[in-house]
Amino acid sequence: MNNISENKGKYAFIASVASSLVLVVIFAVLSFTVNGSRDVPLYSQVDIVAGMIFVFILSMIVAASVWPGIIERRMR
Repeated sequence: MNNISENKGKYAFIASVASSLVLVVIFAVLSFTVNGSRDVPLYSQVDIVAGMIFVFILSMIVAASVWPGIIERRMR
């Protein structure tokens, strides 16, 4: 039983990191595309990278609270 709960934790961590990275990539692509399409860029690259870090941290907080419940329901 302990091995199953340990695997749930691993799966939830992997799912949280993967979903957060997907969101960061989407944010980066959209922000660089929009910023590059302007004649005068609105944001610097440092602002965009800081936004990527912020998106990663916030999405990890949300994903870490959502994924364990989803994984637990799927493993039953």
